[in-house]
Amino acid sequence: MTRFLTATAMAALIAGSAQAEDIKLGIIFGFTGPLESITPAMAAGAEMAMTEVTESGALLDNSTVTAVRADSTCVDATAAAAAAERLVTSDKVKAIVGADCSGVSSAILQNVARPNGIVMISPSSTSPGLSHTEDDGLFFRTAPSDARQGEIMADIISERGIKSAAVTYTNSDYGNGLANSFATAFEAKGGEVTIQSSHDDGKADYSAEIAALASAGGEILVVAGYVDQGGRGIVQGALDTGAFDTFYFPDGMYGDSLLETFGDDLDGSFGDVPSADGDNATAFQTLASDAGLDGTAVYAGESYDAAALILLAMQAAKSSDPQAFKSHVFDVANAPGEKINPGELGKALKLLADGVDIDYVGATNVEFVEPGESRGTFREYDIEDGEAKTVGFR
Repeated sequence: MTRFLTATAMAALIAGSAQAEDIKLGIIFGFTGPLESITPAMAAGAEMAMTEVTESGALLDNSTVTAVRADSTCVDATAAAAAAERLVTSDKVKAIVGADCSGVSSAILQNVARPNGIVMISPSSTSPGLSHTEDDGLFFRTAPSDARQGEIMADIISERGIKSAAVTYTNSDYGNGLANSFATAFEAKGGEVTIQSSHDDGKADYSAEIAALASAGGEILVVAGYVDQGGRGIVQGALDTGAFDTFYFPDGMYGDSLLETFGDDLDGSFGDVPSADGDNATAFQTLASDAGLDGTAVYAGESYDAAALILLAMQAAKSSDPQAFKSHVFDVANAPGEKINPGELGKALKLLADGVDIDYVGATNVEFVEPGESRGTFREYDIEDGEAKTVGFR
């Protein structure tokens, strides 16, 4: 009898361990292109969550998680879709953290994720158009929509007594969506948009664009661009010609590379960036620092949360099959349930295994609104002495 029980117990252990798997998650960001300076911190944030889950040993019978990186380029939809296709067909990823830029996220969703039934959670794709796209319940984002960011921008600029603004935006889904959102909100407050003009990334000369912006005038130049290419070129041209000396920088222009390039020439300019406030944000920053990562880097927290939500949804579904866990992403992100903070992924996995509901709060105070995106909090900042200094949160 004892031998029989021992053999049975051993068989159960073998069966349990056989269920463990190495779950691969894709991370597809623009490691080259107009956001290449900010994507390493984003990828590291996502990988922090994956490492935390693996080390907990609590995911799906002690399954491990492996990150597979791919380059979205941020701007080349064809290249992004091809890279994502390789993640799915060659690397066999179960889900994708990304993409980063809205246009490539849309291309990957329609050409790769939907045909293959792959869940995507983007930490930084903010185009309002993504709120209404057909996604078969596969696309989520821990970043807020630019429909809200445009309103935040209009509030900040109007409250500073500025009545007129010129707007330049990168010729992409992100830039177009944000520029339109801002213009609508600013004009509703009585402000004047003197010009709303697109620019392309990767050009060597922006003198024509600067001439048009200068001719239209405005108290401030809103640069809804990308920090490592077109947006930076626009700022350089405006400063060189004296066309503008005060700028507003939304999220795509936030990064150390901008301040390192222009320093105190940007003093007096200001902007916003999605960024959580409070104890959870501080806790994440501490965890990130311990891992050698700057936890205040733009979209690092949102990337951690994106990876965490994928893995928690798998645990809730008791499966790494995207068709099984896609319906659990919204559930683990929202109340009711026990609140889960940064660094508590192992605890969350064990609660889910025991059938206990969780409410993942994470690094960025995640709370999804329909159709599966964060409402978000924005940090307002001023540039003083060549540094971005926090004014407050909205």
